[in-house]
Amino acid sequence: MAAITAAMVGELRAKTDAPMMECKKALTEAEGNMERAEELLRVKLGSKASKAASRITAEGVVAAFISGNVGALIEVNCETDFVTKNDDFIAFANSCAKLVAESNPADVAALAALPFEAGTVESHRAALIGRIGENMSIRRFTRFETNAKLTSYLHGTRIGVMVEYEGADEQVGKDVAMHIAAMKPVSLSSDAVPADLIEKERSVASQKAAESGKPADIVAKMVEGSVQKFLKEVSLLNQPFVKNDKQTVEQMLKSVNSSVKSFTMFVVGEGIEKKQDDFAAEVAAQVAAAKQA
Repeated sequence: MAAITAAMVGELRAKTDAPMMECKKALTEAEGNMERAEELLRVKLGSKASKAASRITAEGVVAAFISGNVGALIEVNCETDFVTKNDDFIAFANSCAKLVAESNPADVAALAALPFEAGTVESHRAALIGRIGENMSIRRFTRFETNAKLTSYLHGTRIGVMVEYEGADEQVGKDVAMHIAAMKPVSLSSDAVPADLIEKERSVASQKAAESGKPADIVAKMVEGSVQKFLKEVSLLNQPFVKNDKQTVEQMLKSVNSSVKSFTMFVVGEGIEKKQDDFAAEVAAQVAAAKQA
């Protein structure tokens, strides 16, 4: 059996907000498999176990650029929150967003090779690392070119959204972008939700329903109901609109003769594993500091 360390317990607790002993039990049952342990906690504790699922795990900024019907959204990462407030770092991210929109590079490597000031994007990044003393990287970007309209919304520098929409009311696009930043849908409509997410939700729902002890046909209906509820919660058009939860986003758009064609949302560090500190040592240090105070 895999050894369950304090660091593993701390990592699972940070991801789920579940009690420490429950995290340890789940890891023991899952034989140290973090993903399986997280699923076990969701089955046992419900939504409480997914509260911190979107917690930021790396530092950096999201920048946006729009010029007419062309736009770009980019994420540039660094090591510490301190650097995210550095003017040169922020300027670099904004310049890269503009370059993506104007030059249409195929990928991050192509962007790095583009001319920039006296050299290239890559040489400027290297020089910036030398000046600031901290590693940084361009993680990802998306580019829009459309006959429709574009708008963007940045929640600070950590969440960025770009929306491609149609309609006469400019505010509608801004409202939808702000809604996306707040509610974090994974797709435009329920039929566009990735299959792997649906299957994961179906697996959790099946395990929870099986514990009810109800007949198989009732269990099947419970599972399907849970999956349909999940699809509505994570698809933009089906979500209750944040500025008026009496109507869905789709209903709001229809009421003002507008529509959303597509969107992209970047959350800084989403999906990146941050270096894990020694959880036990961290607790011990906090106790020692408290005794000295």
